[in-house]
Amino acid sequence: MSDQIRYPCCDNVNFDESDNRQTTQIDGLNRRQFVQAVGASAAAACIATPAFAKDDAKSKSEALVKKLYDSLSEEQREEICFDWEYSDDRGLLRTHVSNNWNITDAKLNVGGNFFTKDQQDIIEAIFWGLYSPEWKDKIRKQLKDDAGGYGKRQSIAIFGEPGSDQFEFVMTGRHLTIRCDGNSADHVAFGGPIFYGHAAQGFNEKADHPGNVFWEQGLKANALYKMLDGKQQKLALLERQPRESAVAFQGKKSELPGIPVSELSSDQKEHMQKVLGSLLAPYRVSDREDAMQCLKKQGGLDACSIAFYQRGDIGNDQVWDNWRLEGPSFVWYFRGAPHVHVWVNVADSAIVKLNARG
Repeated sequence: MSDQIRYPCCDNVNFDESDNRQTTQIDGLNRRQFVQAVGASAAAACIATPAFAKDDAKSKSEALVKKLYDSLSEEQREEICFDWEYSDDRGLLRTHVSNNWNITDAKLNVGGNFFTKDQQDIIEAIFWGLYSPEWKDKIRKQLKDDAGGYGKRQSIAIFGEPGSDQFEFVMTGRHLTIRCDGNSADHVAFGGPIFYGHAAQGFNEKADHPGNVFWEQGLKANALYKMLDGKQQKLALLERQPRESAVAFQGKKSELPGIPVSELSSDQKEHMQKVLGSLLAPYRVSDREDAMQCLKKQGGLDACSIAFYQRGDIGNDQVWDNWRLEGPSFVWYFRGAPHVHVWVNVADSAIVKLNARG
């Protein structure tokens, strides 16, 4: 019986569209200078034991959300702007996350007519400001493979009023949910649950995930598994994973699946820090810092467990494609079969509710 599973909401799509964008002017900078200036201000990727430099990109990205909001026409605001507590059939829309969705019908469609060229440039600068500069090429590849490139199939929404103490910018698309909130969302990292993924070589990837920009995270986790002794591996390896969108918090009273990090040896814990560092590495410094602060408040890595799952082992090579790092209010769920889907939900308290659909 095959372990390959199809997910209808994440269709395999092949794109071969060129990304031809014209240069426009913003405050004396052409569009590429403008975007690069914002991206260049993000600090270097986090190291094995996460430690971070000053992050100027945070204030710039949040300021750009305000700049974008102020530039919107009434017609545009009707389409993409919502009250902070706005709900629809998906629940509280600001906190929704899924593997393939559009938060509004207004696609970015670079070169299209809904957003002006200046607005498109601002949105792109906001987007790249949320990532580490070292990951820019990898994110570009993921977007190209999964959606035909940046600005092809993504959409945005703005909640609350930028410039106030309560606002959030959300961008969504295939294998994408990312947020910019300026710490408006209480208790949570990344502004709320996020999602990333990649189908680099078609829907059903090969065992070594050729070309998948996120598989290095899977290899880091599997290197930890190989460091475990037989008794530890028995604790860590489970037969069947939960459904992929099951990333609600279990709280401190729950018994978390897998092997507790507190039971690892010092060298195993050191490598666990490297796994955590690889998970946080794609994002801007301030979001990494927020995630680490949330984790610290719930007891740090010692309050977490890591589990690996036998089901979905592509190629039956015992390099586990599916695994999960989980704490009382920390879930990083890496589902690598049939291709990579990663669900992230991090807060400093388990009282934060989740609105996820897989």
